[in-house]
Amino acid sequence: MEPVQGESKRDCWTVAFGNAYNQEERVVCAGYDNGDIKLFDLKTMSLRWETNIKNGVCSVEFDRKDVNMNKLVATSLEGKFHVFDMRTQHPTKGFASVSEKAQKSTIWQVRHLPQNRDIFMTSGGAGSLHLWKYEYPAQRSKKDSEGAEMGVAGSVSLLQNVTLSTQPISSLDWSPDKKGLCVCGAFDQTVRVLIVTKLNKV
Repeated sequence: MEPVQGESKRDCWTVAFGNAYNQEERVVCAGYDNGDIKLFDLKTMSLRWETNIKNGVCSVEFDRKDVNMNKLVATSLEGKFHVFDMRTQHPTKGFASVSEKAQKSTIWQVRHLPQNRDIFMTSGGAGSLHLWKYEYPAQRSKKDSEGAEMGVAGSVSLLQNVTLSTQPISSLDWSPDKKGLCVCGAFDQTVRVLIVTKLNKV
C-alpha cells in the first residue's frame, strides 16, 4: 500500500489493525511523519478516511481491534494526543475527536487497558507514564443542519502519572491476564515491570 504515482511519499511511523469484528472486515490505520493519519479498508483495498494532526504521528491504537471500530488514539511528537470517536463518520467532517496536551515532550506510545478499553496509558519522552480515562458524551452522535449523522467527541481526564526515568519511555504493553500489570522499556537500557492498582474503582 503506497502513494499513487505523483504523490509525495512520507515516512510511515506507526500502524494498527482494527474493525476485525468478523472474518471479512479489516482496517489498517497508519500514522505519518507529517501528521497524516490514514485509514485503509483492507476489504475494498481503498482509503476510507484521512486527516492531519499537524505533527508527526508516533503511535496509533484502536481501543479494541476485534470489535466494530469504536475509538482510536493517536499520539504525536509535540506531546499532544487525539482521541477519535470511530462510530460515526460524517461525509465531509470525518470522525469527531478530542485532543489533550499531555506533556511538552514526545508521546512515544499509547496502550489501552485490555480489561477496560476506556482507560489507556501514554509513555513520554521525559520518562513519564500518564494514565487516562475517556468519558463518553451523553449522546455519541447528532444530525447536522443537512440531516447527516455526525459524531460527538467525549472528554479525557488524567487519572495518574509517574516519572520513572530521565530518558524517554519508548515501549509499553499491558498484560492480557493480570489487570494493571504492565511492562515498559526506556532509553536508559532498563525494562520495568509495573502494577497499576485500584483500576476497578475508576
